[in-house]
Amino acid sequence: MSKKILYTLFPPLVIPATILPACAPPETQPPAATQAPAETQAPAVTQAPAKSQVETFSWWVGPGEADGLAAMVKVFNKMYPDIEFVNAAVAGGAGTNARAVLATRLSAGDAPDSWQAHAGQEIIGTYVAAGQVAPLDDFFSAQGFTDVLPKTLIPLISQDGHPYSVPVNIHRSNVMWYNPKVLQAAGVTAVPTTWDEFFAACDKIQTAGQICLALGPEWTAMHLLENVMLGTLGADGWSGLWDGSKDWSSPEVKQALQNFVKALSYTNSDHASLSDWQPAAKLMTDGDAAFNIMGDWAYGYFANQPPNGLALAPHTDFDWAPPPGTQGLFLFLADSFVLPANAKSPDATNAWLTVAASKEGQEAFNPLKGSICARTDCDQSLFSEYSQAAAKDWTSNTVVGSLTHGVVANDSWKAKIDTALGLFVADPTKVDDFQKALADACTSDGACKQ
Repeated sequence: MSKKILYTLFPPLVIPATILPACAPPETQPPAATQAPAETQAPAVTQAPAKSQVETFSWWVGPGEADGLAAMVKVFNKMYPDIEFVNAAVAGGAGTNARAVLATRLSAGDAPDSWQAHAGQEIIGTYVAAGQVAPLDDFFSAQGFTDVLPKTLIPLISQDGHPYSVPVNIHRSNVMWYNPKVLQAAGVTAVPTTWDEFFAACDKIQTAGQICLALGPEWTAMHLLENVMLGTLGADGWSGLWDGSKDWSSPEVKQALQNFVKALSYTNSDHASLSDWQPAAKLMTDGDAAFNIMGDWAYGYFANQPPNGLALAPHTDFDWAPPPGTQGLFLFLADSFVLPANAKSPDATNAWLTVAASKEGQEAFNPLKGSICARTDCDQSLFSEYSQAAAKDWTSNTVVGSLTHGVVANDSWKAKIDTALGLFVADPTKVDDFQKALADACTSDGACKQ
């Protein structure tokens, strides 16, 4: 199947030019008559110039994520030993906490030198729309970066033909991780490929006394929602929700939401109290649950060595398949870094972006992160069996964008969905109210007609 990608773009905004500080005049020397003879002068005290810094903001602090960042920082330190890397990471899966902190800093005029953001509407419809990031035409030209990126990715990081971020990876959102030993013990002989098969497997697993589907805090519920909806609606139906061609009030959407309700009924009762996605994923690897639907960053957590990884064996301790109904589909996201408008340290930021864009930086980062390179020229022998397969799927599957991870909806629209989802997860009986709230969110955003 030929590759296809669907996306939505927002109108451009003018980005203010960087303001450079004026240079102070050199200090005037005192008259020669007042100076002491050369032999009696005290030796001059010379201060070493202050080391420049680049403060980089991300949410890569958890197990599996920290390894990848540390590897890329090691490359940065080698390439730019005179620039100190300041790690301003804030914990919280999918950036839930970090982006709230970032929003406060941006509103106060205290932008970090660069920050992590998801390619798509999270950047275009949020940061570009607010005039908070600068275009990177000169950087892309100097680095030859456009030539090594997939042609389908470039529009997602661009507005009116101008690129606004440096993608460091491609992640797959639609992965169903499972524990083969739990499935075997419950008498589940085949990995389910439809939601009806999944629910039948869950009944067997629950009868065997295990949790069927491990879930974490609220953002992971949105991650599950997008996977269930994609698996129910298909690629065109899912993508149509974001450009107004698919009615959020349709019977097909209602069926997807009913599948989501049923999937929630098989999850661990304590999911809301878990700190992030890793404890939920570990329920699966520990054998307390059969399945966990999470992006492929989980691979790094499962396979990396301690202290940030579990050092588990693929196909023995864990395995993977597409979630039901998503075979041949690639639900994607890409982590990117941006240049702030009016950057306070543009040279240092440019250094960080250079490493983020580089083949060396991406080859250090992605094998440990569980993602594949955004670049098309990385050495695939450096990557795991899983990542090599994902790289092939990226070029052959139908590609659609993630809601949870910033591709298809801007922050305003996503926040309305998140609010409705929180109310719904607290009371999953109100399917009609949830569906209406989703339709209203689309209308208020302007993508859907009244």
